[in-house]
Parts: sequence; C-alpha cells; structure tokens
Amino acid sequence: MAAYIVFTRTKTLDKKELETYQNLIKDTIDGHPMEVLVSYGVFEVLEGRPIEGIVIARFPDGDSAKKWYYSDAYQNASKHRYNGALYDGILVEGH
Repeated sequence: MAAYIVFTRTKTLDKKELETYQNLIKDTIDGHPMEVLVSYGVFEVLEGRPIEGIVIARFPDGDSAKKWYYSDAYQNASKHRYNGALYDGILVEGH
C-alpha cells in the first residue's frame, strides 16, 4: 500500500538554514523510490493552524518511506530544516 510523507512548514526561523536544507535534500533521494507530488505549490488551509508551505512525497510503502526518512543522508539534511523552520511531519498509508 502506498505511503505518503507530508511536511507542513508553520514558521520560518532562519532562511539560510532552509537554503542549506534545500540544497542537501536532492541528494537524499538517490536510491529511494520517492516521488515528490507537491512541493510548496499553491494551497489553502481549510481547517487548522496557518502554514507557510507543504510538501507531499509518495513511496511504495511505509517501510520505504521510513528508510528514506531515517537514512543518514536525510537525517544530516534535516538538521538544517530543524534550525531553519518549524515543521510538522506525518507518515500516512493509503491509496
């Protein structure tokens, strides 16, 4: 069953750190069956807290998503995301 990782950015803290993260993220995808479906496109919050942006990535299954998320390459890049902004990250499985 397909799995999706959804990141929502709620507040930018340091634009330089986010730029570093964005430069590193591309290299984390190599070797992982990941398809980015949405990357900071136009959105409208219908319910809940305001956000600045959203990313949705599809994987073949939850295990594949977790392998990417917990990979050394992504964990190294994500340090800059943590320093650069407040995010929520969700893993969801479905069709």
